[in-house]
Amino acid sequence: MQAMTRRDFLWLFSMSAAGLAAGCATSPVTGRPHLMLVSEDQEIQIDRQYSPFQISTDYGQVQDKVLNDYVNQVGRNMAARTHRTYMPYSFRAVNATYVNAYAFPGGSVACTRGILLSLENEAELAALLGHELGHVNARHTARQMSKGMLSQAIVGSLSAVTGTQATALGRLTAQLGSIGAGALLASYSRDNEREADTLGMEYMVKAGYGSRGMVGLMDMLRSLSKQKPSTIELMFATHPMSDERYQTAVETSRTKYQSAQNLPVYRERYMDTTARLRSVKGAIEEMQKGEQEMAQKKFEDAEAHFGIALKQVPEDYAGLVMMGTCQLLQKKNAEGLGYLEKAKAVYPQEGQAYHLSGFAKLQTEDYDGAYRDFSAYDKLLPGNPTSIFFRGFAQEGMQNKPEAAKEYHRYLQVVQEGKFAQYAYQRMIEWGYYKR
Repeated sequence: MQAMTRRDFLWLFSMSAAGLAAGCATSPVTGRPHLMLVSEDQEIQIDRQYSPFQISTDYGQVQDKVLNDYVNQVGRNMAARTHRTYMPYSFRAVNATYVNAYAFPGGSVACTRGILLSLENEAELAALLGHELGHVNARHTARQMSKGMLSQAIVGSLSAVTGTQATALGRLTAQLGSIGAGALLASYSRDNEREADTLGMEYMVKAGYGSRGMVGLMDMLRSLSKQKPSTIELMFATHPMSDERYQTAVETSRTKYQSAQNLPVYRERYMDTTARLRSVKGAIEEMQKGEQEMAQKKFEDAEAHFGIALKQVPEDYAGLVMMGTCQLLQKKNAEGLGYLEKAKAVYPQEGQAYHLSGFAKLQTEDYDGAYRDFSAYDKLLPGNPTSIFFRGFAQEGMQNKPEAAKEYHRYLQVVQEGKFAQYAYQRMIEWGYYKR
């Protein structure tokens, strides 16, 4: 257990004060009262502050504008049928290759390339997005926060990595102070999942999709959990799956939504729009295998898989970052830096490669280059205090003590614990800026 910082205490105090004022809130879905210490404005604020880090962890929004616009259009069509139509919804596909979809409490919804490759038609996509909309509309994340289940994940320092997709990558992200895959996502209960399934089918049918789209989605997830469990671990960690969910979808489609069973599923439109994505399916599967090997510390095997993928898609941002990360984990800093430089060139608007590149340059004592990379990262993804620390460390490496002290002081205003805080505090004392 980590000691609570002053910042954590103030945040939790403000949340408690809000709870005393609000007490119970009425569910927008059921109309029943329940404990709610998080306002809608706070849900939106949390979403805006933290969802960009998760999206960056998933290698950013796909650069296929047609595909991204398509996902967004399907999502917005669904959102117009929800219980909270006024929320600032956004929908995007992200470059991650593992199978998952997730929503932040303010309405930011994302689905990975891995899950898009596993779907068969637009109705299944609508079911997937509808399920995530169910979580937002039932305010599942806010309700968990109100019970104290997510307070540390949300308000703790960004230096604290609470979960990762791969243990090997977790060690590196912990060292970097990055956010691991899934670190900021809610882990839903089985009751939450049942309610989201129910709402998802309601929303998709209202939007004109055949109810069998939800049945197809549940069947796909059930099959993947048995055939390729490693590709779907994170999704099931946050979205518990069971045969019961599949059977419930079949029964609900057959009874409550019997008249909607024959509504269109739009398979051809889905296949046409995802054709470009499906053309690189082999490369994405190699990346999935590479990530699995990294999780088991089989770095040479992982490197081989990433190499095969990059021969097929040499400018794939996720593939380049994965290969760069694999090299860094093997202490091959120069080689890793080469891949990360390529990643920055193919997707300059995405932050993760800058952060990793800055770390690699620190290892090779290119302090000026590291400072530029961490500064670029901070402009793209402001709010990660560890980038401030590394900027200070780079300035120190360049013998710019006054500038280093400014960065260390900024860092210590946010973080007071951990090895980076100890280092920065000691330097501030040694240089005469702080007194013991």
